[in-house]
Amino acid sequence: MKTNISIVPELLREDPQLAYRILRAFAAQKKSMLVDRNLYGGKSHELGLMYFRLTPLCNLRCVMCGQRGDKGVLKGAFAAAESKKVLPLDAYKRLVDEVAVKKPVVYLWGGEPFLYPDLFPLVDYMMESGLTVSVNTNGTYLAEKAEEIVRHKWHALFVSLDGFEETNDRIRGDGSYRRVVEGFAAINREKKRQGSHFPYMGIVTTVNNLNYKDLYRLADAAREFGLAWHIFNLGTYSNDAIVARHKEFMRTRLDTEIKCLEAYNTGYNEGIDGAELHGILEKIHAMDAGHPIITVPALEPDKIDIYYGDLEHPVRRTCSVPWSQANIDYNGNVHFCADYPDYVLGNILEKPFFEIFNGEKAIRFRRELKAAPNGNFPGCVRCYQNMLCGKRLKGF
Repeated sequence: MKTNISIVPELLREDPQLAYRILRAFAAQKKSMLVDRNLYGGKSHELGLMYFRLTPLCNLRCVMCGQRGDKGVLKGAFAAAESKKVLPLDAYKRLVDEVAVKKPVVYLWGGEPFLYPDLFPLVDYMMESGLTVSVNTNGTYLAEKAEEIVRHKWHALFVSLDGFEETNDRIRGDGSYRRVVEGFAAINREKKRQGSHFPYMGIVTTVNNLNYKDLYRLADAAREFGLAWHIFNLGTYSNDAIVARHKEFMRTRLDTEIKCLEAYNTGYNEGIDGAELHGILEKIHAMDAGHPIITVPALEPDKIDIYYGDLEHPVRRTCSVPWSQANIDYNGNVHFCADYPDYVLGNILEKPFFEIFNGEKAIRFRRELKAAPNGNFPGCVRCYQNMLCGKRLKGF
């Protein structure tokens, strides 16, 4: 199974400058683990990737989503109230001015980022400042925004799609598949009309017990979408025991009460036949798709049952995220873990970013993580960022 780095050779042929920027982010991550993690006592001088959760609002209710799904923490009146706290454009511009020297790759998400009112001016400012910008979207606004997206030469779109039409719509809502496909077609028409290869587009598919038998049909259909990649995310999952241990750890070691991890205690991992899923993925990886197909995490065939059936068994160790990445929440809070935002390092409305990134709370978090068994906290065993950035355990 291929990993993220497999995208780079394709980009080297089509856009060497963009490939170089992505390789620089990978290099920052590697250097942070080899040098900063071991020599700087909890501080880091690297910043390869930044996530920006621009808004808590979304127009879909995907069942497994940790924010708006069955057990999500950003729903209803609470999300509406939180939406009044979203950062203004000027606050983001000040932050971009601070971090531009590091030239991180940035990943804009939500909620649904197209619901952030100043999305286009923000992307423009980031790109003008030399940042590499990717936008994660549910794809339902692409058709109406296609001309503007292509004209502004956005670097990349990560579009969520979880199965062929009826399967995807069962998970994400009626009509969502059709709107995404129409969006891909509109972007491709505009790229041809405007003579541009931007944006590069790819699908991110979250594997669960509602869609795993339908993944090949989606991968087969996606050959017609004009994609640059297709990522199969095996999913972030938890259970009662992991949630309890993580809560106790965060309370006793980091003085933090958490609520986020329960959102991934959904049961959508249950009943997945690991052998059948591996066969499906093997068939997908063998197809001539015209673009890289990536599985996160890439696992040995006999370990997929463990991934879904034994959630407490680690498959990755030594998370590198806090040494090379940061997340900015819609309200200005800074934290390390995209899906687990309860440990707040500080707020960019109150302190400069790099004071927060290497502040007392950040140092404490990194030191605790480095000292933890396998370099992970209890709740990290299926965390998507750890699956991306952790080290593979022997045999997996």
